[in-house]
Amino acid sequence: MRAQIISGANISLTAGDESRMDPQGIPPISKVDIEAKCEEIDEPWSPMDLATVNDQVVRMALFHGKYHWHRHEGEDELFYVYKGEVTIRIRGQADVVLGTGEMAVVPRNVEHRPESTSPSYVLMFEPLQLKSKGD
Repeated sequence: MRAQIISGANISLTAGDESRMDPQGIPPISKVDIEAKCEEIDEPWSPMDLATVNDQVVRMALFHGKYHWHRHEGEDELFYVYKGEVTIRIRGQADVVLGTGEMAVVPRNVEHRPESTSPSYVLMFEPLQLKSKGD
């Protein structure tokens, strides 16, 4: 498993950057301070990439107000509420209300619209190729 910290960490390894690896070929392990990242986000609905793991990306965004209706034809989308409360409206189904520490997966091709009446910070676990702005 190859992990890469995208932003705000002490390192960012790319292919061929073996100089930062230990003698066994293991890159240094960094951490992301999620609470500190909350302070960096000031624009709602503008995801920040935190880390990649294999072909997945962990993104964080500030949810406040209503996002537009959209769907992802080829990918599921996982929402984990780090702080706050988010409602995920699902076309033709009951709303999903998530509080701090709760998560839900919206299956591919399901039309949805996240919204939050107060500032909420959400981690999204998605395939790298997923367009964060939706389709």
